[in-house]
Amino acid sequence: MSQEKDLPAGVFLQRDGKTFAARITPPSGKLSARDLEKMAELVRAYEVPMVKLTSGQRIGFYGLSREKIHALCDAMPFRSGGHYVQACPGTDWCKFAKQDAMGLAQILEEKYGSIPTPAKIKLGISGCTFSCAESRLRDIGFIGTPTGWRMFVGGNSGMKPRIGDELAKELSIQKALELCQKFLDLYCETAPAQKRTSRFVEKMGIQTIKEKLGLQL
Repeated sequence: MSQEKDLPAGVFLQRDGKTFAARITPPSGKLSARDLEKMAELVRAYEVPMVKLTSGQRIGFYGLSREKIHALCDAMPFRSGGHYVQACPGTDWCKFAKQDAMGLAQILEEKYGSIPTPAKIKLGISGCTFSCAESRLRDIGFIGTPTGWRMFVGGNSGMKPRIGDELAKELSIQKALELCQKFLDLYCETAPAQKRTSRFVEKMGIQTIKEKLGLQL
């Protein structure tokens, strides 16, 4: 469904042709008591008909008029729209985690949550190989292992699903961030508008991408 130009990012006209929905993005799905209280206050104040958690750790607010959706987004403690970074609890909270998923996700959210790209991007950060953040089905995915991060690119769970290709492994957090930047630079410089990374990686080929990024084959 296309977005009208005068609406905030992440706000869309609904199927009734009259009301709107907003997707609010708490960084990596992390919420404080004050965040929850603020959102509850806004739900009551604007009489939001339905609130729903999305698959990407966002919060959807449905059924509002144009005026109310603008006011709701302005008052929210988090941004609407943009790219999302999905993360598992990581080493702080999960006994299976091998790497700090929340820590890496926070950095990625701050760096890439609102940057312009040819198409939307989704990032999945999993602290272990159970991959609870669905890292292999994201445009960029990281999976923690005892020896560092594995990085995947070109995943997609949409109408034409694709398992992402492994770009590198045994990455430190610094190397992971550097390689993520290099891949995004290549994608932004090369891919045409509206081409998701899944189709971009599929067409260019993972070996060619590795060569262009200076990775050993």
